[in-house]
Formats: sequence, structure tokens, C-alpha cells
Amino acid sequence: MDFKQIQELIKIINKSNIGELSIEDGEFKITIKQKEEHIQQIMAAPMAAPMYATAPQQLPVSNSAPAVSAAEPAAAPKADNLITIKSPMIGTFYRRSSPDKPSFAEVGDEIAPGKVLCIIEAMKLFNEIESEISGKIVKVLVDDASPVEYDQPLFLVEPV
Repeated sequence: MDFKQIQELIKIINKSNIGELSIEDGEFKITIKQKEEHIQQIMAAPMAAPMYATAPQQLPVSNSAPAVSAAEPAAAPKADNLITIKSPMIGTFYRRSSPDKPSFAEVGDEIAPGKVLCIIEAMKLFNEIESEISGKIVKVLVDDASPVEYDQPLFLVEPV
């Protein structure tokens, strides 16, 4: 088999749905494999691991307040009725409009539909993320100025 024939086989394989082709002719043997594309890899999964890694780091920092960490497991059974507000886009999460301004939403704040909860910067555009529900913020799940992925949980809200 000459080089031109091999090139033609490669072109035919690329245009078809054939994954692999093996040809043997005496001592000559050739195997052509089509490159597999894994297009459906989810990029949010790798980002979910660092999000959980940041939560345990926050607990050792607050060693002076062990009563707070003891109260959190007591709140865990109420998690059944909590609503998770998720990121509608990929970007950088900001809790305030500028460093000298107060946060849009703090733990314990009452929110209503239309209230701005945070800003997500994507491609130099600052997008205000508004609440679609009424309730009370129970927990902020993301640190200020940290990257977020699409559909990543941002806030836990107890509905009113």
C-alpha cells in the first residue's frame, strides 16, 4: 500500500462514523483510529470541588467561635425547605458594587423578587443578579471576588 492510498483511507475514515480500521496484507499491517472527542465534559464539576474545599477552611479560621459551628449542624435538618440561588453565568462573584460600599445581601437579610443579591462580572460586563423569590438569606456559599461557574450555588434562602 502506498502513501497516497493511506491518505485516501484517512480521508474516508474522517468523513465517516467508523472509529477504527485495520488492514493486513501479508507483512503489511495498518490500523487507523479516529480521534475521539469528549465534547460533553462538564466544567462545573471541577469547580464544585474547590467550593467545598473553601467551606472547611472557613471553620478553622473561626476557632474562637465553636458555638457557631455547633449551631450549623442544628440548622442542617431545616435544609429540606431551603432554596438554592444559583449562578446564571460564568464569571467573578462580587457581594458589593465597590470595596467601599456595603454588601448587597448579608446572612439574615430579608429578600424579595427584584432585590439585587450580587454582581457577576463576565467579559468586563457587570451583571446584577436579582432575587426571584422572597425569603431570608441563610448562607452565602461563595467568597467575594471568587470565580463562579454556571449553575453553581451562591446563596441558601429560607422561603417566607
